[in-house]
Amino acid sequence: MCGIVGYIGRRDVAPLLLEGLQRLEYRGYDSAGLVVTSPKTAGLKMVKAKGRVRDLEARVPKRFAGTTGIAHTRWATHGAPSDENAHPHMSGDNKVAVVHNGIIDNASDLRKKLEAEGVEFLSETDTEVLTHLVARSQAETLEEKVRQALRLIEGTYGIAVMHADFADRIVVARNGSPVVLGIGEKEMFVASDIAALVTHTRQVVTLDDGEMATLKADDFRTYTTEGTRTTAEPTTVEWEAASYDMGGHDTYMHKEIHEQADAVDRVLRGRIDDRFSTVHLGGLNLDAREARKIRRVKILGCGTSYHAGMIGAQMIEELARIPADAEPASEFRYRNAVVDPDTLYVAVSQSGETYDVLAAVQELKRKGARVLGVVNVVGSAIAREADGGMYVHAGPEVCVVSTKCFTNTTVAFALLALHLGRTRDLSVSDGKRIIEGLRKLPGQITEILAQEDEIKKLAEQYAEARSMLFIGRVRGYPVAREASLKLKEVSYIHAEAYPASELKHGPLALIEPALPTVAIVPNDDLLEKNRAALEEIKARSGKILAVAHERQEKADQTIVVPKNEDELDPILLGIPLQLLAYHTALSLGRDIDKPRNLAKSVTVE
Repeated sequence: MCGIVGYIGRRDVAPLLLEGLQRLEYRGYDSAGLVVTSPKTAGLKMVKAKGRVRDLEARVPKRFAGTTGIAHTRWATHGAPSDENAHPHMSGDNKVAVVHNGIIDNASDLRKKLEAEGVEFLSETDTEVLTHLVARSQAETLEEKVRQALRLIEGTYGIAVMHADFADRIVVARNGSPVVLGIGEKEMFVASDIAALVTHTRQVVTLDDGEMATLKADDFRTYTTEGTRTTAEPTTVEWEAASYDMGGHDTYMHKEIHEQADAVDRVLRGRIDDRFSTVHLGGLNLDAREARKIRRVKILGCGTSYHAGMIGAQMIEELARIPADAEPASEFRYRNAVVDPDTLYVAVSQSGETYDVLAAVQELKRKGARVLGVVNVVGSAIAREADGGMYVHAGPEVCVVSTKCFTNTTVAFALLALHLGRTRDLSVSDGKRIIEGLRKLPGQITEILAQEDEIKKLAEQYAEARSMLFIGRVRGYPVAREASLKLKEVSYIHAEAYPASELKHGPLALIEPALPTVAIVPNDDLLEKNRAALEEIKARSGKILAVAHERQEKADQTIVVPKNEDELDPILLGIPLQLLAYHTALSLGRDIDKPRNLAKSVTVE
């Protein structure tokens, strides 16, 4: 969940590293540091600081020359944020520096062993163990020193290593945490995310688990942790540096909310087949015969991706008439689930690197299951591990809380549901109906976003609440779940989501004027049932904000959302609640793009 960036070449390295850290700060932001050297200088020079990258930048001396360096911005796992616990970590002789993403599971045992051998530790981190292991290796090359150290490590890592005696290179390795090489002209880059690279190069190589690389200014080579050479061909990144700029918005979250109409247009582009009232999804690697053999669909994701999967499961059941459900990948991978050969498993992750999802995919593949990936980042680990899948084409999402990627993922599931439905028993007329609904989405999203000023006023009223309840029934329940998560993530207001039908089974005890309820009330066959729930709340003096297709008499306020097809309505119903969460957080003075305790890509357990 942390950010790594490194460079080797001819340019002054410190400004490049600081720039890269700024672009990666959404991956972790409680401390940061960098190490630099060059063939003309002796030894390694390091600066570290608790806090944001700007705090590190203030500490970097004006004369901090070097042409090779590695840097890190941290999301704490071992040890509280502090100067000492910030990366990079140096060996006692100041010859070895390491930056690391991931968790070393056997760090405690290794630490005790090293301390018994006289090693003094300066931090509470697991990473420092790896630093000392590299430094104590008697191998003749830096590559072999790193390789020997990794043989003793259990856990996950994405690392970059420098050594004062090998100032002409950086050695990197990956196991469960992303490492991307950037190929330049007589210069090389490394990062944990392409966001740090696209300003300088769009030619990248993504390492696989169990793979290492040596970077020199004019060359790179890749090989396994056992030393066998591998073939790595650079690919071209489709995202440009401008995609990571705020584009005139005050925050990335605001920008990304307002990019949703264009993002949805991208995920639809080139995929609709009007002739047969279906869609082209060639990346699934699933022919019609195989699709018809599917007896169940299981969707796995975490957080927002899990909620998108809940919406996706409902659409698959409704349109394809295949039993489908969603489950948190973090639970699935630990419960020894029965893996059915007739079940299609779908792994969902914005980054394509979410560790819990990736681990579930690897376990499913080990047991012979067919797995599809629904991800945003091309070439990511889940995209490579899966048998096939779909890219959601949301573009870079920098804000820690997901908005446009959630929406595009739900649209991608609508495409998958339509594809499976038309392969089976969904009629041509129903296929045409869904396609017409999909085409309306970008325009309807624009209509919703035009209500921002009114939603902002509502948010300022609800910002005084200490807790909020979100309810929805069937199609509305996953929307309520996601809206509740958005509010708590970005505003820190406690929020819970319940099925509206469950109110009378306990949650009604909470209803009072001080607890506002946000009710998802689509105009579908359950409209009267949902209105009955509003009656129950109003009878107990509860305050209600409805999100609906028409004004709700029992609600104190209603946000009116354009009507689409019943199956597609959940895609739209959540968008005004993204704005509600955003403006609530804004009125409370929260750090919207970097909420406390959170980071964007969860690549640790």
